[in-house]
Amino acid sequence: MAKRVVVVPYNEQWRTDFETIKQYLLTAIKDITISVEHIGSTSVEGLSAKPIIDIDIVIKDYSIFDTVVERLSSLGYIHEGNLGIKDREAFDYKGNADLPKHHLYVCPEFSAELHRHISFRNYLRNNPEAVLKYSNIKEEGAKLFPDSIDDYISYKAPCIEEIYKKCEIKNKPFQCEKKTDSVNGNQEEV
Repeated sequence: MAKRVVVVPYNEQWRTDFETIKQYLLTAIKDITISVEHIGSTSVEGLSAKPIIDIDIVIKDYSIFDTVVERLSSLGYIHEGNLGIKDREAFDYKGNADLPKHHLYVCPEFSAELHRHISFRNYLRNNPEAVLKYSNIKEEGAKLFPDSIDDYISYKAPCIEEIYKKCEIKNKPFQCEKKTDSVNGNQEEV
Protein backbone atom coordinates (compact mmCIF):
# COMPACT_ATOMS: atom_id res chain seq x y z
CA MET A 1 0.00 0.00 0.00
CA ALA A 2 1.34 3.44 -0.97
CA LYS A 3 1.87 6.05 1.72
CA ARG A 4 -0.45 9.05 1.57
CA VAL A 5 1.19 12.37 0.88
CA VAL A 6 0.06 14.66 3.69
CA VAL A 7 1.22 18.28 3.79
CA VAL A 8 -0.06 20.55 6.56
CA PRO A 9 0.45 24.23 7.43
CA TYR A 10 3.40 25.12 9.65
CA ASN A 11 2.94 24.11 13.28
CA GLU A 12 4.84 25.82 16.14
CA GLN A 13 4.84 22.45 17.92
CA TRP A 14 7.53 21.23 15.49
CA ARG A 15 10.17 23.31 17.30
CA THR A 16 9.26 21.69 20.59
CA ASP A 17 9.15 18.26 18.95
CA PHE A 18 12.68 18.78 17.61
CA GLU A 19 13.96 19.89 21.01
CA THR A 20 12.38 16.83 22.67
CA ILE A 21 14.07 14.48 20.21
CA LYS A 22 17.36 16.40 20.38
CA GLN A 23 17.50 16.16 24.17
CA TYR A 24 16.78 12.44 23.96
CA LEU A 25 19.61 11.97 21.44
CA LEU A 26 22.05 14.04 23.45
CA THR A 27 21.72 11.70 26.42
CA ALA A 28 23.80 9.23 24.41
CA ILE A 29 25.85 11.30 21.95
CA LYS A 30 26.48 14.76 23.41
CA ASP A 31 30.22 14.24 23.88
CA ILE A 32 30.89 12.90 20.38
CA THR A 33 28.89 15.19 18.10
CA ILE A 34 29.41 18.66 16.70
CA SER A 35 25.70 19.50 16.60
CA VAL A 36 22.18 18.19 16.19
CA GLU A 37 20.45 20.08 13.37
CA HIS A 38 16.73 20.52 12.73
CA ILE A 39 16.48 20.32 8.94
CA GLY A 40 13.76 19.88 6.38
CA SER A 41 10.52 21.79 6.02
CA THR A 42 9.48 21.51 9.68
CA SER A 43 12.58 23.57 10.57
CA VAL A 44 11.39 26.64 8.64
CA GLU A 45 8.82 28.88 10.31
CA GLY A 46 5.75 29.33 8.10
CA LEU A 47 6.58 26.49 5.70
CA SER A 48 3.95 23.84 5.04
CA ALA A 49 5.35 20.35 5.53
CA LYS A 50 4.78 16.68 6.00
CA PRO A 51 4.51 16.48 9.82
CA ILE A 52 7.75 14.54 10.34
CA ILE A 53 10.79 16.09 12.01
CA ASP A 54 14.02 15.68 10.00
CA ILE A 55 17.27 15.68 11.97
CA ASP A 56 20.95 15.58 11.05
CA ILE A 57 23.47 14.63 13.70
CA VAL A 58 26.80 16.18 12.70
CA ILE A 59 30.02 14.35 13.52
CA LYS A 60 33.62 15.29 12.77
CA ASP A 61 34.29 12.30 10.52
CA TYR A 62 33.74 8.56 10.17
CA SER A 63 36.43 7.69 12.74
CA ILE A 64 33.75 7.82 15.48
CA PHE A 65 30.88 6.44 13.43
CA ASP A 66 30.91 2.96 15.01
CA THR A 67 30.61 4.58 18.44
CA VAL A 68 27.70 6.73 17.20
CA VAL A 69 25.92 3.63 15.84
CA GLU A 70 26.45 1.80 19.13
CA ARG A 71 25.15 4.67 21.25
CA LEU A 72 22.15 5.34 19.01
CA SER A 73 21.38 1.62 19.11
CA SER A 74 21.13 1.90 22.91
CA LEU A 75 18.31 4.42 22.32
CA GLY A 76 16.44 2.17 19.89
CA TYR A 77 17.86 3.34 16.53
CA ILE A 78 18.85 0.92 13.78
CA HIS A 79 21.47 1.91 11.19
CA GLU A 80 20.07 1.47 7.66
CA GLY A 81 23.14 2.54 5.66
CA ASN A 82 23.38 5.56 3.39
CA LEU A 83 20.32 4.58 1.28
CA GLY A 84 22.21 5.70 -1.83
CA ILE A 85 23.26 9.14 -0.57
CA LYS A 86 26.98 9.57 0.05
CA ASP A 87 28.06 10.78 3.49
CA ARG A 88 24.56 10.65 5.00
CA GLU A 89 23.74 7.63 7.14
CA ALA A 90 20.07 6.88 7.84
CA PHE A 91 18.63 5.44 11.05
CA ASP A 92 15.26 3.82 11.66
CA TYR A 93 13.67 4.12 15.07
CA LYS A 94 12.21 1.28 17.11
CA GLY A 95 12.46 2.82 20.56
CA ASN A 96 10.45 5.21 22.69
CA ALA A 97 6.96 5.40 21.14
CA ASP A 98 6.35 8.71 22.92
CA LEU A 99 8.84 10.56 20.72
CA PRO A 100 7.41 12.62 17.85
CA LYS A 101 7.65 11.04 14.40
CA HIS A 102 11.06 11.78 12.89
CA HIS A 103 13.75 10.85 10.39
CA LEU A 104 17.31 10.67 11.69
CA TYR A 105 20.55 10.97 9.75
CA VAL A 106 24.21 11.16 10.74
CA CYS A 107 26.57 13.18 8.55
CA PRO A 108 30.26 14.02 8.81
CA GLU A 109 30.83 17.78 8.83
CA PHE A 110 32.34 17.65 5.31
CA SER A 111 29.21 16.02 3.83
CA ALA A 112 27.81 17.65 0.68
CA GLU A 113 24.36 16.38 1.70
CA LEU A 114 24.64 18.07 5.10
CA HIS A 115 25.71 21.30 3.41
CA ARG A 116 22.71 21.04 1.07
CA HIS A 117 20.32 20.55 4.00
CA ILE A 118 21.71 23.48 6.00
CA SER A 119 21.98 25.87 3.04
CA PHE A 120 18.44 25.11 1.90
CA ARG A 121 17.06 25.56 5.42
CA ASN A 122 18.96 28.78 6.05
CA TYR A 123 17.95 30.27 2.70
CA LEU A 124 14.29 29.60 3.40
CA ARG A 125 14.53 30.96 6.94
CA ASN A 126 15.74 34.24 5.48
CA ASN A 127 13.39 34.48 2.48
CA PRO A 128 9.69 34.59 3.39
CA GLU A 129 8.62 34.95 -0.26
CA ALA A 130 10.38 31.67 -1.08
CA VAL A 131 8.64 30.04 1.90
CA LEU A 132 5.24 31.15 0.61
CA LYS A 133 5.95 29.95 -2.94
CA TYR A 134 7.36 26.60 -1.79
CA SER A 135 4.45 26.08 0.65
CA ASN A 136 1.93 26.64 -2.13
CA ILE A 137 3.70 24.19 -4.44
CA LYS A 138 3.92 21.56 -1.72
CA GLU A 139 0.23 21.92 -0.86
CA GLU A 140 -0.76 21.77 -4.55
CA GLY A 141 1.44 18.72 -5.09
CA ALA A 142 -0.10 16.90 -2.14
CA LYS A 143 -3.60 17.60 -3.50
CA LEU A 144 -2.67 16.53 -7.03
CA PHE A 145 -0.74 13.41 -6.01
CA PRO A 146 -2.06 12.25 -2.62
CA ASP A 147 -1.19 8.61 -3.36
CA SER A 148 2.14 9.02 -5.15
CA ILE A 149 5.18 10.28 -3.26
CA ASP A 150 7.25 10.01 -6.45
CA ASP A 151 4.87 12.26 -8.42
CA TYR A 152 4.69 14.67 -5.48
CA ILE A 153 8.49 14.88 -5.37
CA SER A 154 8.66 15.41 -9.14
CA TYR A 155 6.04 18.15 -8.93
CA LYS A 156 7.99 20.18 -6.39
CA ALA A 157 11.44 19.47 -7.89
CA PRO A 158 11.58 22.57 -10.15
CA CYS A 159 10.91 24.84 -7.15
CA ILE A 160 13.60 23.09 -5.12
CA GLU A 161 16.11 23.43 -7.97
CA GLU A 162 15.30 27.14 -8.22
CA ILE A 163 15.99 27.55 -4.50
CA TYR A 164 19.24 25.58 -4.81
CA LYS A 165 20.41 28.01 -7.48
CA LYS A 166 19.48 31.01 -5.37
CA CYS A 167 21.32 29.77 -2.31
CA GLU A 168 24.24 28.62 -4.46
CA ILE A 169 24.46 25.11 -3.11
CA LYS A 170 27.84 23.82 -4.12
CA ASN A 171 30.57 21.98 -2.28
CA LYS A 172 31.04 24.65 0.36
CA PRO A 173 32.13 23.73 3.88
CA PHE A 174 29.46 23.12 6.49
CA GLN A 175 28.37 26.08 8.60
CA CYS A 176 25.47 25.93 10.96
CA GLU A 177 23.69 28.97 12.32
CA LYS A 178 24.28 29.86 15.93
CA LYS A 179 21.74 31.51 18.16
CA THR A 180 21.61 32.25 21.84
CA ASP A 181 19.04 30.35 23.84
CA SER A 182 16.93 33.05 25.49
CA VAL A 183 16.04 30.82 28.43
CA ASN A 184 19.48 29.86 29.72
CA GLY A 185 21.88 31.94 27.59
CA ASN A 186 23.55 28.96 25.93
CA GLN A 187 24.62 29.21 22.33
CA GLU A 188 23.02 26.52 20.24
CA GLU A 189 23.30 25.24 16.69
CA VAL A 190 20.09 25.63 14.67
